Amino acid sequence: MSDRALRGAMAVIGLIGLGVAAYLTYVHYAGVTPVCAVAHGCEKVQTSHWAKLAGVPVAVLGLLGYAAILASLAVPGERGRLVGAALALVGFGFSGYLTYLEVVEIDAICAWCVISAVLMTALAVLAVARVLGNSMETIQEAPAQ
Repeated sequence: MSDRALRGAMAVIGLIGLGVAAYLTYVHYAGVTPVCAVAHGCEKVQTSHWAKLAGVPVAVLGLLGYAAILASLAVPGERGRLVGAALALVGFGFSGYLTYLEVVEIDAICAWCVISAVLMTALAVLAVARVLGNSMETIQEAPAQ
């Protein structure tokens, strides 16, 4: 898959993730109950004390994370690929931690959080593929010595 195709896929996924995080941020600040397919799971997660990190709503952190990943796609070259991969991998790890909290500590599953975790996982896979793909192209283009 070409770098252009990977960037395009990441842009689409990142925009969807940005939308999910924006919705959850709105829910937090508006004080409304999130629309949720799982009975009361989203509300329980969104109102738990785990929904904030150092006083900052986790949804806002997601919003910033998705925005930063999208911004990294505009940075040309290896720097943009590495920054995007680092951000996506941190997001993936944080999503894993939040999923653990949902299952073990909160005892509720938020469908929006699951969607965000899946999107962040996809971003991490694509971002790493961009870095590895570029590395393989560099190796293949290197002159034989």
